[in-house]
Amino acid sequence: MADVVANYRALLQRIGEAAARAGRNPTDVKLLGAAKSQGVELVRAAIRAGVKIIGENYVQEARNKQKQVEDSAEWHMIGHLQRNKARLAVEVFDLIHSLDNVALARELDREGRKRSKTVRVLLEVNLAGEESKTGIAKDKVADLLRAAGELSNLSIEGLMAVPPYRENPEDVRPYFKTLRELRDGLRELRVAGVDLKELSMGMTHDYVIAVEEGATIVRIGTALFGSRIQTN
Repeated sequence: MADVVANYRALLQRIGEAAARAGRNPTDVKLLGAAKSQGVELVRAAIRAGVKIIGENYVQEARNKQKQVEDSAEWHMIGHLQRNKARLAVEVFDLIHSLDNVALARELDREGRKRSKTVRVLLEVNLAGEESKTGIAKDKVADLLRAAGELSNLSIEGLMAVPPYRENPEDVRPYFKTLRELRDGLRELRVAGVDLKELSMGMTHDYVIAVEEGATIVRIGTALFGSRIQTN
């Protein structure tokens, strides 16, 4: 089993150093443990080490782990969310990172209204227009923001992106900068009730660059848990 405690401490150290280089407060960056295909024992170990957010790609996998993990943590949906999973997602997750269309926004709002619950979401942006990835195109984000912002049981809290993989993490910097600048531009629209405070960007390979460019949530899997295994 990976030494999750040691990994977590090393990650905090590197996040702190990256934040300092950018003149940021390290406490403004949240570390999300991306637990796809990781066992329950590792998730427990991460939470006990200090990780406050667990991210999952699949609704059912998250639900199964929640039933086995006694420790308190926030659970975030970081994978693609289909409309037919909206009901369960609203029950399972504290924050959904992957809203990318109006139909899904309306479904989440409807499920939130049934439960008298405000559904917290981030808008997922496909920064490079990659067909293999989900997310909304950059030039359509403002329209989605306006439409989703009218839904009373939806709280839009920021943006998320998975930029193209590059061997050299420095080559990903322009994408992170683009997402930050897009967020800043959307703020100027002053959509009522919308507070775009979060930037969910950066993973094991490139999180240091993401922090330097303004990430408020970094989604760390391998560097925290080690290589993926099958879930219990």
